[in-house]
Amino acid sequence: MDDRRRSTPLPASLARLPLGTLRPRDAEVAYSHPRAQLARLVERGLLRRVADGYYVIVPQEMVGRRWLPSVEATAAGIASAIYGVDNAVLMGISAARIHGAIPRALATAVVAVPKQHRPIALTDRSAVVRFVKRDIDRLDAERVQTPLGSALATSPEQTILDLAHRPSLGDAEVEVPSAIADLYGRSDEKRIAELAADQRLMASLRRAEVWAGAKRGR
Repeated sequence: MDDRRRSTPLPASLARLPLGTLRPRDAEVAYSHPRAQLARLVERGLLRRVADGYYVIVPQEMVGRRWLPSVEATAAGIASAIYGVDNAVLMGISAARIHGAIPRALATAVVAVPKQHRPIALTDRSAVVRFVKRDIDRLDAERVQTPLGSALATSPEQTILDLAHRPSLGDAEVEVPSAIADLYGRSDEKRIAELAADQRLMASLRRAEVWAGAKRGR
């Protein structure tokens, strides 16, 4: 690590931000001219600019090395910076990725949020974050670990229903039947049925059952 990186510590007020993700307005507590200071931190390798107006903190052990957080972690960080860490839930194909049901990397991340927001294109890769307005309190969500820290993602059961309800959301429709089958094999079928009834997703439940059965040879 060179002297420039050692001589420019990240302020503690920024280092504590959820999922290590910040905007210039978040840096106003530490800097009188945040945009200029954030640009310097990027130059020194302490921050990574992931989208226009959004930065993530580079883990200390990765400073000066090649590092790219997953699109799902980046999306969770951006959404948490906008709405708060408890109001951003990875869903659909992104939750399926987090749960290991879609092995290949995707170019779209999907996040449930309380208010609609325009898609945000990432600047450090060819990818986009899409936001879906949902009642966060009604989602069956759980804490998961990402390269940027702890985030919320829909449970496997909720993810199954969401994938079946909107299979084209996120431009990975070809992956959905296999993802549903994978998740179905480790989910509580009673819980899926309860969620489907509560959220009026019975048609989605039936579609998921068909796809899961076909993929599992039933």
